[in-house]
Amino acid sequence: MKVFDDKHIKNIVLVGGAKSGKTSLAETMLYEASLINRRGTVENKNTVSDFHEIEHERGISVYATPLHTEWRNYKINIIDTPGLDDFVGEIISSVRVADTCVMMVNAQNGVEVGTELVWNHVDKYRKPTIFAINQLDHPQADFEASLNSIREHFGNNATLMQYPYQTGEGFDSIIDLLKMVMYKFPKEGGKPEKLPIPEDQVDRANQLHNELVEKAAENDEQLMDLYFESGNLDEDHLREGIKIGMMNHELFPVFCLSATRNMGSGRLMGFIDNVAPSFSEMPAEQSEEGKDVNGKVDDPAVLFVFRTEYEPSVGKISFFKVLSGAVEKGMHLKNSTTHQVETINQLFVMDGRNRNPVDRLEAGDIGATLKLKNTDTNNTLHGLPDDIHIRPIKFPMSRFRTAISAKDPKDEERLAETLRKINEQDPTLKYHYSKELRQMIINCQGELHLATVKWNLEHVNKIEVEFHKPRIPYRETIQRSASTNYRHKKQSGGSGQFAEVHIKIEPYYEGSGDPQGFNIRGREVIDLEWGGKLEFFNCIVGGAIDARFIPSVLKGVMQRMEEGPLTGSYARDVRVILYDGKMHPVDSNDMAFQIAGATAFKNAFHEAQPRLLEPIYNVEVMVPEESAGDVMTDLQSRRAIIHGMDSKGRYSIIRAKVPLANLYKYSTSLRSLTHGMASHKSEFSEYASVPANIQEEIIAEASSEVTA
Repeated sequence: MKVFDDKHIKNIVLVGGAKSGKTSLAETMLYEASLINRRGTVENKNTVSDFHEIEHERGISVYATPLHTEWRNYKINIIDTPGLDDFVGEIISSVRVADTCVMMVNAQNGVEVGTELVWNHVDKYRKPTIFAINQLDHPQADFEASLNSIREHFGNNATLMQYPYQTGEGFDSIIDLLKMVMYKFPKEGGKPEKLPIPEDQVDRANQLHNELVEKAAENDEQLMDLYFESGNLDEDHLREGIKIGMMNHELFPVFCLSATRNMGSGRLMGFIDNVAPSFSEMPAEQSEEGKDVNGKVDDPAVLFVFRTEYEPSVGKISFFKVLSGAVEKGMHLKNSTTHQVETINQLFVMDGRNRNPVDRLEAGDIGATLKLKNTDTNNTLHGLPDDIHIRPIKFPMSRFRTAISAKDPKDEERLAETLRKINEQDPTLKYHYSKELRQMIINCQGELHLATVKWNLEHVNKIEVEFHKPRIPYRETIQRSASTNYRHKKQSGGSGQFAEVHIKIEPYYEGSGDPQGFNIRGREVIDLEWGGKLEFFNCIVGGAIDARFIPSVLKGVMQRMEEGPLTGSYARDVRVILYDGKMHPVDSNDMAFQIAGATAFKNAFHEAQPRLLEPIYNVEVMVPEESAGDVMTDLQSRRAIIHGMDSKGRYSIIRAKVPLANLYKYSTSLRSLTHGMASHKSEFSEYASVPANIQEEIIAEASSEVTA
């Protein structure tokens, strides 16, 4: 396979809503370049990119798929991405390594929810962007409405490069405003005939061409001067101005397509070759050390791993972009995160499931290798003398939380290992076993995301699983002081057990000072792993309890702190004063004082006006203005406290504090309430008191679980 230099490599990512035609366009681009001899279709489940079984079953893209094509001495690396926000991790990692984004818009619907959500990530990275209005051959296609929706949502920088002569079933011609010709396609699609612009379109084409010239000229002072002098720009200067505008994120060319009929894709590929920026023209990558990685082929190799995938028959596949130098088969590179040296034993250019072996890839190219043991997504591999860390991809926080378990307890260990591999492949899925909740907790992007995880576990890894409503990590504390004593006495032949303790418990506050009326012999402040503090005072006088048993009492208290007296949740912010007790010269031992300390603490806790604390989350919802009222009403039904509301374009941003207990399946409800047009994010804020009536219900439920 030919080795391309950084000036002849174009990296594009196909993004947009579901069913906008990304996979069909990718297939057509490969066909146009003669890399495949027949075009597959999503319906026939034989496309190069959507090759996973789950994608065939669901009829949608689930994974980002790297492909490549060669067109007129340029290599175009293509990444076909999912169109649903549940798979946002696949989208973000692909946008991160692309040099140009091709945003697909369905001509039947214009800008859809998925388009807007993807745009937020494209806009964040300020990537050069092309809009491609697709499916113009559909009977309900509306080009003008689609164009207006693009400009309504993304601004007037969306600039026409071409427009259809007619839409619907008769679509077969495109008027190109850069070349000022009409492309007329044969019925079966493919190579078009170049024709003069029809007379009835000359005035419109000239007007739109002038608008394109003005838009291109305003991106560069020299071009603007040239435009003022001559009143026009030639095609080369037009391309130059368009490229500058794209790189400044101030001009978004708009193209016309019917990807399934192969109409317009060749012209789009030609534009990508001639105008879209190559890797060498893009700004240098930044390292976390603040250094530029300039991408020169003569520099030491620097690779950034942007995606990891596991295939049952192959194992671990690492996808990377060469940011500097060149990578060759057999090369040894250091991982700057793990400090391990990895050997690139195999080197591939990927086309879906097909691995094309190569010996060398130069700066700007995208490739893959197998079985890197100590390298994961976001790692940097390099041949530099000093470590360098390319700025990592920042994946969004999870929006959906649930508990998972294997139906067969024997599979629990294998389930944890499989979830680890899935997390390596998909960093937007998080999992951990909660000792506190006694559940394996999964955090992901939504129910569809969760459904794909379940499918992989059951179909690929043969682990039957079930999901459960996750428990809430409540905290228990007290509001007043209480005193009690407890005697533990057990005699069952031989040595018995005896211990008696007298304690007082109080709420703990920072700066509350020493307890009054006690002779303090020792004080220990424990920062609890689950938040809050335990302050323990030894106020024993006269040897009522031997010093060697004081730690035993504290250990017993800690045991009850780890399993709170109300619901079994962690207790926090309590101080315990041990001021008296009794012991037996034979029967007193460590275990007896542990039991006495734990039981005394439990009894005192119930007398100290206990209260339950619940986790509160900051929630931010971005919702179309017309749905803001419904969303606020729903939030208030979830015991939310609304803290503010701002506007961003046609969206309202609602900020609220919501109890975690009321956020279960919120992403599903929000999607239903707004027809999928809203998004939200949440993060932990604080613990706050549970209302008294709800506290009673929670305690009763916890008691019934214990009884059961």
